[in-house]
Order: sequence, then structure tokens, then C-alpha cells
Amino acid sequence: MSDYLKRGLAAANARNPVEAVQWFRKAVEESPSDSTACAWLGQALCAIGERLEGTARLRQAGDTMLDRGKGEIPKLVEIVAQLQQWGDVASAIALSQRAAGAEPSNGRIQQLLAVGLGQSNKAEQALAACNAAIALLPEELMLGVLQASLEIDAKRFGDAKSHLEALLRRPLTQLQQFRANKELARALDGLGEYAPAFAALEAAGAVSGSVPEFQRLDPRILPAMIAANREAFDRSLLGRWAGTTFAGARSAPTFLIGFYRSGTTLTGAVLDAHPEIFVADEADLLFEVQRELQRIDPAPGKLADKLARLTQDHVARLRSAYWARARGRFGDDAERRVFIDKFTMSTVDVGLINFIFPDAKIVFMVRDPRDVCLSCFTQLMVPTPATMHLHNWKSTADFYALVMNWWAHIREQLTVPWIEIRYEEAVTDFEPTYSKILSFLGLAWDPALTQFNARAAGKFISSPSRNQVAQPIYASSLERWRNYEPHFAPIMQTLTPFVRAYDYAD
Repeated sequence: MSDYLKRGLAAANARNPVEAVQWFRKAVEESPSDSTACAWLGQALCAIGERLEGTARLRQAGDTMLDRGKGEIPKLVEIVAQLQQWGDVASAIALSQRAAGAEPSNGRIQQLLAVGLGQSNKAEQALAACNAAIALLPEELMLGVLQASLEIDAKRFGDAKSHLEALLRRPLTQLQQFRANKELARALDGLGEYAPAFAALEAAGAVSGSVPEFQRLDPRILPAMIAANREAFDRSLLGRWAGTTFAGARSAPTFLIGFYRSGTTLTGAVLDAHPEIFVADEADLLFEVQRELQRIDPAPGKLADKLARLTQDHVARLRSAYWARARGRFGDDAERRVFIDKFTMSTVDVGLINFIFPDAKIVFMVRDPRDVCLSCFTQLMVPTPATMHLHNWKSTADFYALVMNWWAHIREQLTVPWIEIRYEEAVTDFEPTYSKILSFLGLAWDPALTQFNARAAGKFISSPSRNQVAQPIYASSLERWRNYEPHFAPIMQTLTPFVRAYDYAD
């Protein structure tokens, strides 16, 4: 191992990815054929937001490993997993397919291939790879959950139900029980067995508190942040830089936000079909703004107080940090079009958005609160301080109310233009609804929007709606809550104000 590589690993272990990148670059320059150094450089680049170059380095390392033969396959597994983690699913699939051809008996490669194909809406191909993985790794019980999930995506609800019920009779970890019950609920819903489906969701919720991935999260983070921002953010603070021209900076993005399962993924997929629009899907670009703000003002304190101390040069620096991260993630092409930042729960950061980007626009998606809460409770989501609230029926409604009350408060303080779009109108009155959004953005209607699903089918979409937006518009998602109406009694007092406010009352 070269000295440069050792130094890079030391920096990575010390959680200093910027320094790690510098050392890993030197290691690659010293030995361009060193696939290990190239792989570490790729991971470190992705960690600092330089995802385009980072995934290219990971692909390079993977190609080198494959060219060297079977002995490198175990290392390749980690490369494929990294590519999936950083969103380059197409490259992960390509490497997995080559590796599976070179070593068909490697169950882990088959598993990663199944995951990648499933993320790309290729359910039947994914199932074939998953079945191969199960044959090779029969004791890997989570593969059974993956198999059922892919069967549900392929609308094989009966097969999924049988496999999951059999799996749940075996000794499982808390995580396996949680995942299996969530998928069982989806299968039962597809079969129209709504009461057992809700029971499976409650079983998943009951065990969720024992799942290590959720135990590590603090449920107080977002409620405390919203409470602090609600108290301190007002129109005077948010509008401080209204009308300011920031030298050398491009115009601000449009932010597509809402609550989970409110239609942001559908709207993002539709708008992304427009030739003059680029949609950044769940990229969390504001994270870099928050990190840069911490560098500018590292002292402990409330966000509003930090913003109040910023100068115009500081704001320009934060804007530059945002666009630097966007370029590292998407390249220069994204900057030549109307840029839409679709990160659903940026709703909680809308005050920060208004302050840093006084020239931004906001599209806020609204959906029947009952359908939103049911869909959130049903879906399996990556553990975060937000999604951890969605595994209990009552806490799902409470968290929805918390966020929507915040939106109702902050939208009256905003100085940036915003519109609310109803998901139901997007589904039932497609062209007028999206024409309204395009007019808000200063763009004309384009017929390509009607073929959005064909574009979405060939593109990785990170949200749970990825297989739904790959289909033509359908109305079966409307008023799904009625299938579960008896279970809404405990939460209707929480939801009724929003049902009335957004005119969803019967």
C-alpha cells in the first residue's frame, strides 16, 4: 500500500473527506492502475458532493477489477453497492451483469443485480436475479422480503402474500419483521384484503421501535427545529435580501415541495419531460448550504439568529455553495435549463430557502390528508429523523399536522412567489394543471409532458413512487383512504382541519 493511500485512509477514518480526496488523488496519479486507490477516490469524491467524478472513478475501479478476473469479484461487490448508494444505478447494473457472467455462483452479486433492476422498474428481470440469489444464499432471509417486494411491483400479489406469510413464521430479527410486515401490507392491499393489510402495518409499527436503524434517530429534532423557526422567522427576516442582485450568481432554483406522498414525484417526473427543465430528484442540495453556513458561523445557536448575522457576501457564498454541489452532482447541463429542486421535505427548510434565494419560486403539492397519511403509513422509506414518525398511525397524523401547520404559518411570511397544486387535479385535469405550473415558471406547454412516463421508466427515481410514475396517469390512487375508513376514527380529529382547509370534505 502506497504512503498516499495510507494517508488518504487515515483522513477518511478521521472523517475528513476533503483531505482524503487530496491524498487519494495523489495515490491514483502515482499508480493509475491501482483499482483500490481509484475506488477510495470515488467514494471520497461522492462524500463531498462531487458525484459525477466520484461515480466515474468507481466505474473505472470496477472495470479494472473485472478485467483482472474472478479474484477481484469480492472487491467489486462493494463498488456496485457504492454505485447504488450514490444513485448511479445504470452503472451498478452493468457491472453486476458482467460480474454475474464471470462468476454466476456469487449470490451477493445476484442480490445487487436484483436490487438495481428493481430500482429501474425492471421487475421481472429483477425477480429472476433475486431467485438466483435465494438459491445461492438460502439462509439470507432478507432476500425473501426483496423477492416479495419485486413480486408486488410485478403485481403478483398472491405469490408475495404466500412468501411473506411463510417468512413471518420463521425466527426473524426486528428489522426483518418490520420489512416483511410492511411488504405483506402492500401485497394484501393489492388483493383487496384491507383489514389484514392494516393489521400488518400495525404489526410493523409495533416492532419499529426496536429496529436499530430507528433507535439511533432522535424524534425530537424536526419538531424542535420547526418550533424554533416558527417563533423566529418573519417577513422582515425572510425578505431581507429581496430585490438584491448577487454578482456572478445564476438565478435561483424553483423548489418543488410538500409532504411525503403528496404528488411531488409525479410532478417532478412530468416537469422533467419538458426540454427546458431539469429536475434534481431528492438531491438534498440544501445540505451543502447548511454545511457552509456552519463554516461561516460555527457558534451554537438558532438558525434564525445565524441568518440575521449574515452579510450580502455571506449569502452569495451560500448560493455559490449550492450551485457548486449541483454541478458536482449533475454537471453543467443542469445550469442551462430551468432548475427544479425536488426534495419533498425541504418544506421544513422553506424559511432558509426564502432567505438565501429571494428570487426563488416554490411549487407546493397538496393531496387529501387521508390519502397522504395512509400512503405514508404504507410505504417503506429510508430511516431519517422525518420518516421515523411514519411507522405509527397516530404519529403519522401528528407529524403531518406539524408540517402542514408550519407551511400554513410560513407561507404567509414568504416574500418569494409560491403556488399550491392539488394532486387530484394533476391526475384528473392533467394539461390545465401542468400548464398552470409552466406559466408560473415562465414556460410554454410542451407535448413531451404527456409522455413523461416513458422518460421516467428509463430513469432512476429515488422515491417509493418510482414504479408508479413509470405508468401513464391513473386515478386509482384517489380516495384510497375509503378502503381503510374504519381505521381513521382515532386520527380524524387531527386531520379534519386540513381536510376542511383544502376543501376535501365529503
